[in-house]
Amino acid sequence: MGQCGPVPHRDSGETRYNKDKILQGQGIDEPLSPTGFKQADAAGLFLSNVKFTHVFSSDLLRAKQTAATIVGKNKFCKDLEIKCDTRLRERKYGVAEGRPLTDLKAMAKAAGEQCPAFTPSGGETLDEVRERARDFFEFLCQLAVEAEQKEEEMHEAASRSSGTYEDESVFPWTDHCSVHELSSDKDGASKLLLDANILVVSHGAYMRNWIGYFVSDLKCTLPTNLAKTQLSSVSPNTGVSHFIIKLENRTMLKPEIICVCLNQDSHLVDVEAECVAPKMF
Repeated sequence: MGQCGPVPHRDSGETRYNKDKILQGQGIDEPLSPTGFKQADAAGLFLSNVKFTHVFSSDLLRAKQTAATIVGKNKFCKDLEIKCDTRLRERKYGVAEGRPLTDLKAMAKAAGEQCPAFTPSGGETLDEVRERARDFFEFLCQLAVEAEQKEEEMHEAASRSSGTYEDESVFPWTDHCSVHELSSDKDGASKLLLDANILVVSHGAYMRNWIGYFVSDLKCTLPTNLAKTQLSSVSPNTGVSHFIIKLENRTMLKPEIICVCLNQDSHLVDVEAECVAPKMF
């Protein structure tokens, strides 16, 4: 059973629309606010010792700016290309985009429904968002397998154990445990580490649906101290969730997913209190 490497997911930083609780979705392409750049800087410092092999971002400006700031502060991959993908866009809210969150809630109430299950006219259903997430996840797994195959072709005679991959990367939210330790079998037998350590920068509502797909469909293993309410909450701006993906026989038949942390925000402790944007819902 191989791994699709650790996959940290990050929400983008704050925009002025976040602060005012106005829905952006896909149609409002706002840049980061000064607060958002502070949050992205803090996230970049937090992840500065993590050696990413791939970085993907939503093509919306707030996510691209967050990803660029994180990569720019990284010790190992300042020149790593950030690949934008439309599958990572925020949920589309249709006629509710550019309007206050209270308007969306009023629309839902009038329809006899509740947020976030309610879909405004022209918006995406939760199932449609989850399908985008599923498609991108399967793409990432295939990417990891292909990366390992290329690595094996280049270093056929070399031993992976002599490399510096795990030694170079430090994951601050795991108390400096190595990825090798986190990915060991319960009986102590380690699994093959695929050469893919992927950063994904997206948006709060989208990632909540992706995590729901991991938990409901793929039976993701969650931290023992995780409260159930955390699964349904939206990540704070620049919050991080970290997953380790294990692929049996390098296929998508039986992916095993371990959640190391969810919506981590310890890097924002030193950011001024007013810099932490309120959760949308």
